[in-house]
Amino acid sequence: MTLNQMMSIKKATINDVNLLASLSVEAFLPAHGHSSPEKDINIYLEANFSIQNFKKEIANPTFEYYLIYHHNKIAGFSKIIFNTPSIHIKEKSITKMERLYLLEEFYGLNLGTQLMNFNSELAKRNNQRGIWLEVWIENFRAIKFYKKMGFTIVGEANFRVSETHSNPNYIMYLDHKTNSDE
Repeated sequence: MTLNQMMSIKKATINDVNLLASLSVEAFLPAHGHSSPEKDINIYLEANFSIQNFKKEIANPTFEYYLIYHHNKIAGFSKIIFNTPSIHIKEKSITKMERLYLLEEFYGLNLGTQLMNFNSELAKRNNQRGIWLEVWIENFRAIKFYKKMGFTIVGEANFRVSETHSNPNYIMYLDHKTNSDE
C-alpha cells in the first residue's frame, strides 16, 4: 500500500522471512540490547528472531506483519494480532501490537507514526476496539512515542527474556472510542 512517494507499507509474506530476521536483530539491539545480560539477549534473539520462527509465524494467519519502506529502502516493520485480550483491559475485541520496530537511521522521519496509524486504521477496519502493547519501562523513547499516539499506561507485566531474566514492562492501551473522530 503506497501512502506517498517517499514511504510505503506492504504486508510481509513468506518471501520476507530472511529480511524480518535480520531487521529484527538490527532494530532490537539498540533499544533493548542493554536491558539484560548478553547471554540472555542472545537466547531471546535465537528463540524469537530466527528464520524458522518467522516462517512459522508468517504461515500462521493469526499474525500480521507489515513492512515500511522509505525511498524503497526497508525502514522497519510491525506485528499485530487481532482479537487478543489483556487482563488489564476490559474490552475483548482488541489488537495486540507485539512489535513496532524501526531502524535507527530512520528515526525522526515520522515513519513510526505512519506505521502506527496504518495499524490503528487496520484494527478499526477489523472491528477492534483498541490496541494494546507491552513496552520495557526503561524504553523512554518508545513510551514517549506511544503516549503521543494516544496510548495510556493501564498495567505492568514482566517480559521474559530468558529462563533466568525478565524485564518490567508497562501495558499501554489505545482506546479507539476515545481516540476517534466519531
